[in-house]
Amino acid sequence: MLTFEDEVFQPGNILAGTSAQAGMANKMIAERQVPDEEIPAEDHRRVSVEDKRIINCKADVNQLVPFKYKWAWEKYLSACANHWMPQEINMTRDIALWKDPNGLTEDERRIVKRNLGFFVTADSLAANNIVLGTYRHITNPECRQYLLRQAFEEAIHTHAYQYIVESIGLDEGEIFNAYHEIGSIRDKDEFLIPFIDTLTDPSFRTGTLETDQQLLKSLIVFACIMEGLFFYVGFVQILALGRQNKMTGAAEQYQYILRDESMHCNFGIDVINQIKLENPHLWTREFREEISTLMRKAVELEYRYAEDTMPRGVLGLNAPMFKEYLRFIINRRSHQIGLDPLFPEAGNPFPWMSEMIDLKKEKNFFETRVIEYQTGGVLSWD
Repeated sequence: MLTFEDEVFQPGNILAGTSAQAGMANKMIAERQVPDEEIPAEDHRRVSVEDKRIINCKADVNQLVPFKYKWAWEKYLSACANHWMPQEINMTRDIALWKDPNGLTEDERRIVKRNLGFFVTADSLAANNIVLGTYRHITNPECRQYLLRQAFEEAIHTHAYQYIVESIGLDEGEIFNAYHEIGSIRDKDEFLIPFIDTLTDPSFRTGTLETDQQLLKSLIVFACIMEGLFFYVGFVQILALGRQNKMTGAAEQYQYILRDESMHCNFGIDVINQIKLENPHLWTREFREEISTLMRKAVELEYRYAEDTMPRGVLGLNAPMFKEYLRFIINRRSHQIGLDPLFPEAGNPFPWMSEMIDLKKEKNFFETRVIEYQTGGVLSWD
């Protein structure tokens, strides 16, 4: 171990030693100072746009520019501009309402607790999937830059749910263990976990038809099903409470989370479509059929969750209404990645959600609505 008493080589003290030591030292310095023009060109070849690919790229992933996928960088900048923190939201009214025995019905309280029970785990799963899996297999630096921001936002979302739980005094053990104890929540998580396990397996490598399809399948599950479907029953329910002037602090945080998740979903879909464009051999008929089967299963799981969280009609909503709504959403996801709609006749039973979410214009989400929250700015009620 180096101590302050050990002799340390100092180039400036060369003359203090023997001539042999000085000669050796000068040789060491000369070897370190090789002129740039003498470095072999192949060791530091500059990356061109044509070298870049989403997966299986051989170019240096540490060279951010030149950009090939400007949409990824633009989403990263937008996400940074939309930064928010949970503790900035005033929870005073929520606390008073929750403590008031007559403030919320038992059905409304069940909705809040079931929602938090699912979301506290879901965003942790999403973060693990990004940090331990997806990031490793995406070989484009501008896409990786957004993934880092996305992972941070998942941490903020988990923070937000914890902030709500703590603010209104819920039983933390009950909420944070819901994914073990509530069947409808556990079933959704168990549907997702195998796809996380695939990407986080240290031995998993892309580069073959089979492994590239496994990666693409996992990306579709997380963009189109987890973030693009499994969150929507909860979003509708909490935003419906907010529309009735109940749990307004929680609803405001859910609006920010919805804005973030809409961008996560759209980024994931852009990545999926770019992989398809660069690797058309992956998009086989059998693969498409497998994806459609997963989407049908996901609709069933989310509908069971809707029935569990809402056994009776409340807030102008009821569980059967969600069956149509979930079919409407999954049709949208299917179309976005080039699949035929699974439920061609499905419509939107919640017209007010078109204003809150605007599924037809998700890439412009919140540009002209209330949640114009940006760092250094204020809410704008355009």
